[in-house]
Amino acid sequence: MAAQNSKGIQTLLDAEREAQKIVQKDRSKRVRDAKSEAQKEIDEYRKSKDEEYKKFEEKHTSGNKQAEEDAKKDADTQMEEIKKAGDKKGEQVVKDLLRVVTDVKPEVPDRVDGSAQGGS
Repeated sequence: MAAQNSKGIQTLLDAEREAQKIVQKDRSKRVRDAKSEAQKEIDEYRKSKDEEYKKFEEKHTSGNKQAEEDAKKDADTQMEEIKKAGDKKGEQVVKDLLRVVTDVKPEVPDRVDGSAQGGS
């Protein structure tokens, strides 16, 4: 009877070892699957955040581009106005400047003060 009990115990131990091997294989497979699934989720999350960032960047940089274009148009318009004014009145301005510079008419002030002569 002891031999039969011993054989029964050995059979149970063998079955337990076999069950542990199966459980270990299953556990390893689950861990690999979980890692793979987690990596997929990480990649999807990263992709969605990258897309979100690109949209944010486009939205905010396009505003700057639009402001730059508006400023350039405004500057071009002002330059055209200045050129037109220069073409229209430039010759007269030059004549007036030359006349003022060349037609010097010195005048003596009505009252000469000591402080105006260097403070002597």
